[in-house]
Amino acid sequence: MAVNGDRKVQTVLVLVAMEAEAMPLINILDLKEDIPQRIPPPAPAVSYSGSKHGIEVHVVRNGKCQLHGVDNVGTVPAAVTAYLAVHEFKPDLVISVGTAGGFKSKGAAIGDVFLATAFANHDRRIPIPGFDKYGVWRVDALAAPNLKAALNLKEGVVSSGNSLSYSQEDWDQMTAIGAAVKEMEAAGISWVAHLHNVPFIALKSITDIVDGDRPAQEEFLENLHSAAKALQDVISPVLEFVAAKSIKDL
Repeated sequence: MAVNGDRKVQTVLVLVAMEAEAMPLINILDLKEDIPQRIPPPAPAVSYSGSKHGIEVHVVRNGKCQLHGVDNVGTVPAAVTAYLAVHEFKPDLVISVGTAGGFKSKGAAIGDVFLATAFANHDRRIPIPGFDKYGVWRVDALAAPNLKAALNLKEGVVSSGNSLSYSQEDWDQMTAIGAAVKEMEAAGISWVAHLHNVPFIALKSITDIVDGDRPAQEEFLENLHSAAKALQDVISPVLEFVAAKSIKDL
């Protein structure tokens, strides 16, 4: 996407799907829940605001499903939350933060934090000319080589889908796009960022190994706490690095 490289980062929007991922970030950043909510009902999103390293920081999680009482996950809630939050907070930079599966063939290990280089869908298969590329929706992340180097982050393509498990067709698509990370939100958010021409990056902490030999749900539940802690450890240094810098200097 074409963004204004001279734009200074003064307001950062951090989007998180699950409460278990969001609360460690909110606590370490000492943010307060917005009351009344700045993203009003019926949207279930919950926002928290404050300042850190001299910039405005807003963390928004997707909230809970009214029917089932669990976190709203997947690309649809992520895109809806992102759209409403971008309109409300008008950020200079959007960051998708969350846990994910990683590919050991791409160097991923449990607890690693990856910086996205691009976003794509692996489960939107539309075999019609034009719609095929639209379905995959591959788009580059904001290039942030200085941030990667400063924090010693791993990097790779983030692939999104709406299932924790995957089919053979999903696997083939993830292989084709060179996915290093598999998760359920970032491609949806990237569509919103593209619409609004706002710089977008993603930080994903690895809970499970996609090309490993254990069921993803077992590893996810086993490693969710430690992966969330890895995100907690990285978020403040990331915000400190981006604060008041020009987009082109990231």
